[in-house]
Amino acid sequence: MILLLAIIRSYWIIITLFILTVITLLSLYPLENLPSVPGSDKNHHFIAYGALIFPTALRKPKYWQLICLFFICWSGVIELLQPYVNRYGEWLDMAANTTGIVCGLLIAKLISWTFTVKSKCE
Repeated sequence: MILLLAIIRSYWIIITLFILTVITLLSLYPLENLPSVPGSDKNHHFIAYGALIFPTALRKPKYWQLICLFFICWSGVIELLQPYVNRYGEWLDMAANTTGIVCGLLIAKLISWTFTVKSKCE
């Protein structure tokens, strides 16, 4: 687990940009009908944006708060653009995105704290 966290901390920019690209492409790709996938649409938004912020929150670069704000604004821009690509933009999706970002931050903080405490005890 510590090795995985070290890899995420080392390659956080690449991982974050990859996830951001995937989210953007999947959110703005025009579809005739939305695919049937298990779970709620809001759950998918929550998980995607939690995963998006996690590497940044784990690494905590100098301007991590601005990165969080950018992701929240980016999710709003995507919701505004979706009606132009035959998709539905909803403000509740943006709320789910923001909640995912907050939870991703909290999970990264908890994991960092847990493994810092563990390594100090060993």
